Amino acid sequence: MRLILALAILLLLSAPAWAHKPSDSYLSFTVNDSQAEGRWDIALRDLDYAIGLDTDGDGAITWGEVRARHDAIASYAFSHLTVHTGKRPCSTAIADQLIDHHTDGTYAVLRFTTTCPAPIRDFSIDYRLLFELDAQHKGLLKLTGGNETLAAIFSQESPAQQFTIGTTSAWRQIRQYAQEGIWHIWLGYDHVLFLLALLLPSVLRRAGGRWESTPDFFSALGEVVAIVTAFTLAHSITLGLATLGLIALPSRLVESAIAASVIYAACANLYPALSQRRWLVAFLFGLIHGFGFATVLSDLGLPKESLALSLVSFNLGVEVGQLAIVAMFLPMAYGLRRSWSYQRLVLVSGSLAIAGLACAWLIERTFDLKLIPL
Repeated sequence: MRLILALAILLLLSAPAWAHKPSDSYLSFTVNDSQAEGRWDIALRDLDYAIGLDTDGDGAITWGEVRARHDAIASYAFSHLTVHTGKRPCSTAIADQLIDHHTDGTYAVLRFTTTCPAPIRDFSIDYRLLFELDAQHKGLLKLTGGNETLAAIFSQESPAQQFTIGTTSAWRQIRQYAQEGIWHIWLGYDHVLFLLALLLPSVLRRAGGRWESTPDFFSALGEVVAIVTAFTLAHSITLGLATLGLIALPSRLVESAIAASVIYAACANLYPALSQRRWLVAFLFGLIHGFGFATVLSDLGLPKESLALSLVSFNLGVEVGQLAIVAMFLPMAYGLRRSWSYQRLVLVSGSLAIAGLACAWLIERTFDLKLIPL
């Protein structure tokens, strides 16, 4: 009992920090013989955290404050990025610094030219931006050479990577996008809490107007399989449609709807009349969650040449991460289902906590406010 309560408390306490889009930067190279034209988009909020941009401390970063720190921005960024061809280092010259707006805020844009001592065939990139400050930061790479576009993801665990222009590694893409799918479901706590809220009553059943423990493990397993299958099918449909550009919804609308889905799933545990056919709730709201997954996937910069492979790999990673959560939850919940503390503390108190946190997310996302100071 203590273990499942500890896991729930840890999840709820850490969730606010990861309820929104995590820290990313976007790095691109277009290779032409011995030179590569580059662009690097870095969030102003990350640069402010790293080197300080808000000089007057008013909470707003102006163009004047960014321009005054151009040299510091360039110095910080390129001190965390090195490029080689073969074993020979390449030099970088900054051409311009601009501002661009992404769905999650304003970014500094560094345009630069990388010059190598020989035609670029083997391209090695060592990326270490922000890792000393944010272990979850990711660098999203788009590398174009000739008629080929490669994509890669730099992380604290994988900061240095090598590429051969003209050679595409399918296994590299499968592994990277599957890994991103796993981490996204684990760190996307709004998705996790929605799933857990639906699963909490799976080891119970309603009889005579009250909760009773389910008679056997396979009854609980059948309920879980129905919920997870419905959620998987639904988010896979909209993930595919959105990634292919067939349907597009505003990011704020999607994120707000995801928060609302968590509220509904949690409140359904408190008002059993709402909890009928939880698999159907999982399917309907899973369609919305698929758009949230698609936002992350599109930010990773999918290569057009292997769009289907990247899409399937990411979705596979999401499913692996999801099944890992279920595998940890179900045995513990089943073992505790007969105890009064599961119904009172885990089901009721846990659902109340999830609903309260999701209400804060909904207000934040709908009105673009900051209620949770994390």
